[in-house]
Amino acid sequence: MIISASRRTDIPAFYSEWFMNRLRQRFVYTRNPFNNRLISKVPLSPDQTSCIVFWTKNPENFLKHLPEIDRMGHRYYFHFTLTSYNSAIERNVPKKTTVIETFKRLSDEVGKERIIWRYDPVFLTDRYDISYHLRWYEYLAKQLSGYTDKCIFSFLDMYKKCEKNLKTVHVHPLNNKYKNCLAKNFHTIAQSCSINLEACAQEECFEKVGVSQAKCIDDNLISRLNGRELSFPKDKNQRKHCTCVTSVDIGAYNTCKNFCLYCYANNSRKAVLNNIEAHNVNSPLLIGFPRAKETIIDKKIISGKGVQLQLFNKE
Repeated sequence: MIISASRRTDIPAFYSEWFMNRLRQRFVYTRNPFNNRLISKVPLSPDQTSCIVFWTKNPENFLKHLPEIDRMGHRYYFHFTLTSYNSAIERNVPKKTTVIETFKRLSDEVGKERIIWRYDPVFLTDRYDISYHLRWYEYLAKQLSGYTDKCIFSFLDMYKKCEKNLKTVHVHPLNNKYKNCLAKNFHTIAQSCSINLEACAQEECFEKVGVSQAKCIDDNLISRLNGRELSFPKDKNQRKHCTCVTSVDIGAYNTCKNFCLYCYANNSRKAVLNNIEAHNVNSPLLIGFPRAKETIIDKKIISGKGVQLQLFNKE
């Protein structure tokens, strides 16, 4: 089983104490985002998890926990998002110089193979035009050269949540000409910094300009971290052009305190603040506690071949 921590929120930045408690207890509950009464019990012991994939914009406060995670015997790697946007877009992300230094410290701690730089999502406005992105991408790539082997980028998918939050920013339409221009120049810059560039879940193919399709939950990397070849099915619950293998996400929507305007995981600031009030570091759930008569799915690995689902009701 692969644990995703998390596409829905920044666990390393804001919920590290809760996460460490879950690792020590060797299980976590996660609520089904489409059925609020359905909860999964997910094992977190190293013998039942092949890898933990962390997603973060600022893991500074998480670094202190890495030695304990290593002692537990967990395999893991990081997706670290570092973009060109300022605090008007990424409202609670520290300034770039601070985040760059955190990136380098994390790379020194875990190794550059286990830290993937994400420059996404990419979108254009009057301020954030093509020349702006290329200038900032080159600056960041030079800063991170030698600290990562890979960069993954994507263009903004304008979900309804994103459209609502970005309505005052006036995002420009991105046609294939602009996309190919950016992809080609990103690739040239990345190559000059010894960084491999990949595109995440994009309908357009950029292989003609040297950019291959990304696999963010990557069974090849996970196999290397485990020292043996592992096989996982493709994740059918992701976007159409996503090539990730299947994983279990233990986060929750409407909980990320980065408050980025392009975020697809937050409905509103009010919803996030309400959930933060319900957070308890000692709960098996990220938000609140399990309630009576909720259905819990107990996920158990059987001989490494699949997942057994055992239903029971919590009284």
